[in-house]
Amino acid sequence: MAGLHPSPGHPSSTSSNTSSNPRFTPVSYGSEEENPEAGPAKSPILPLRLETNFKDHQDVGDPLDINEDAYGESEELEGKLPNVGSALRFTPEEESEVVKRFDRRLVPFLALLYLLSFLDRSNIGNAKIAGLKDDLQLSSSQYEWLLTAFYITYILFEWMTLMYRVVPPHMYISLCVCGWGLVASFQCLATSFEGLVILRALLGITEAAFGPGVPFYLSLFYQRHELAFRNGLFISAAPLATSFASSLAYLIVRFSSDGPISPWRTLFLVEGFPSVIVAVFAWFLIPDSPGKAAFLTRRQRMVAQQRLEVSTVDYQQSRGSQFKWREILKIASDPKAYLAAFMFFSCNVAFSSMPVFLPTILQDMGYSSLHAQALSAPPYLFAFVVVLITAYASDRSRSRSPYLIGHALISSLSYLTIALTGHFHSHLPPWLHTLIRYLCVYPAIAGFFSAITIVITWSMDNRVEKEGKGASIAILNIIGQCGPLLGTRLYPESDGPWYVRGMATCSVFMVVVAVLAVILRVMLQRLNRAAAETTYTIVEQGGPADEGEERDELMGGGRRNDLEHSTGEKTLVYII
Repeated sequence: MAGLHPSPGHPSSTSSNTSSNPRFTPVSYGSEEENPEAGPAKSPILPLRLETNFKDHQDVGDPLDINEDAYGESEELEGKLPNVGSALRFTPEEESEVVKRFDRRLVPFLALLYLLSFLDRSNIGNAKIAGLKDDLQLSSSQYEWLLTAFYITYILFEWMTLMYRVVPPHMYISLCVCGWGLVASFQCLATSFEGLVILRALLGITEAAFGPGVPFYLSLFYQRHELAFRNGLFISAAPLATSFASSLAYLIVRFSSDGPISPWRTLFLVEGFPSVIVAVFAWFLIPDSPGKAAFLTRRQRMVAQQRLEVSTVDYQQSRGSQFKWREILKIASDPKAYLAAFMFFSCNVAFSSMPVFLPTILQDMGYSSLHAQALSAPPYLFAFVVVLITAYASDRSRSRSPYLIGHALISSLSYLTIALTGHFHSHLPPWLHTLIRYLCVYPAIAGFFSAITIVITWSMDNRVEKEGKGASIAILNIIGQCGPLLGTRLYPESDGPWYVRGMATCSVFMVVVAVLAVILRVMLQRLNRAAAETTYTIVEQGGPADEGEERDELMGGGRRNDLEHSTGEKTLVYII
C-alpha cells in the first residue's frame, strides 16, 4: 500500500494465511519450506518480497516476463527477476529515480492534456467578446445555457471515471483527447445557438470521460504523500490554460480581425485541433500501469510496482473478475466522502464562473475588448505558481486541511472585497475601485484553484482499494460538478458592471469550503485518536493488533508513524 513501509527490525510475515489481501501477504507459488523467510532489512536497502511466476499474469507485459534462467547473487540485477524464494532489494536512490521519471515523463504530459481540455472548455469566454455573441445574436440567457449545457453532460457522464478500471488507459485517454479535440474544433462551424449548444454538450461528455479520473490514475503510480504535488502539477494546467487562452485570444483578435473568418471561429479552430494531434502521441506515451511504462527499465518497473506494494496478481484481479463492489458500497455510505464532495461543489461555484466570465467582467470595468483579453492572463499565471507552491508544501508537511482552510478564507475575503467595492463604488474614485477589484481577482482565483487541488487529493488520501479511490472520485465529481450549474449563472448582464450578487455568492461558498474542511478535520482526528488508543491497548495486553486482518478503515502514511514503530504492526492513520 502506498505510504506504508516495514518497521525497522520487524520483518514482514510470509505466511500465506495471514491476510486475504495480496498487498499485505505476497503471493507464493511454492510451499513455505520452498520459500524461506527473508531476514530483516539493513538500512538503507529496503527488502521487498516479489512474486516471480508471471506466466499467468500478462498485465506486466513482455518486458517483465521471465524467459531466462534465474540469476545468482553475483549476476546483474538490471531487467531480471529474482529466483523463487529470493527478495528484491532496492535502494532509496533507485526509488527516487523511478519517481523522477514519472515526474518528467508522465505528469507533464497529463498536465498538457488537461491544459488542452480546459482550454477548449473555457475559451468560450474569450470567444464571447471576440464576436461570438454578436454573430450568433445570443442573449445573456442563451450564453448561460451554452455554459450550462457543458456541465449537464459533464455531470451525467461522471460515472465514466470507473472506465479507467475497464479499458486500458492508453487507449481510453487517447480516444477522449481525440474526441474533445474534434468537437472543440467543430465549434468554429456553428451558425446558430442550437448547433453550438449541442456541440457544448458533446464536449462535456468527452471531457467528463478524462479529467475527473486522472487523479485516480495518478494514484496507481504515486504513494499518497506524493500525490498532492503531482495533482497540483496536473490541476495547475487549468489556470495556465486560461492564461494561455487569454493571451492567444489577444493575438487572434488582433491579427485576424480582417481575416477570411471571424476571430472567434479562428479561436475555436486554433485552440481545438491540436488536441487531435496530441491524441496520437497519447496512444504511445500513456502507460497502462507502472509495469508497462516504456520509459522505465525492466528493473525500474519492478521497483515502481513493489514500492506501491501492489503485486501483479493483485492488479490483474482488480482489473478483471475480482472487481471489488464491496468497496464501492462502503464509500457510498461513508459521510467523509460526501463532506469532500460538498467542498468540491462549493469550490466549483467559483471555479466554473470566473474563467468564463472574467473577460466580460474586465470589459465592464472599462477596458476595451483587446485589453480585457490581455488582462485576463496575469491572474491565472499567479494562480499557477500558488497552486504548485501549495501542493508542494502540503506533501512535505503531509497535511491537507490547514492549506485548504487558509486558501478558502483568503479567496472568500477577496470575493467579498470585490462585492463591497462594487456596492460602494459611488464613494470611491473610478481608478481606485477598478484597481481594487482587479487586484482582488488574483487571490480569489489562486484561492479556489489551490482549494480544488487539495480537496481532490484529500478525497483519495484515505482510501485503500483502487475501487474505493475510483468511487470516491466519482462521488466527488457527481456532486461537486453540480456547482457549475449555479456558477455559470452568477454573472448575468443585468448585474453588470459591478456583479455584486455573483461576487458575494462566491464569497459565501468559499466560507462553506472552510467550514466543511474544519468538520472533516475534526472527524479524522477523532478516528486517529481512537485507532491509537486501540493499538496501545492491544499492545499493553500482549496481543497483536488484528493480526491477519486488513485494516482498511485506517489509512496509512500519516504523520503518526510512531504507532507502527511502537507496535511492529503496519498501523495506518488518516492524513488531516
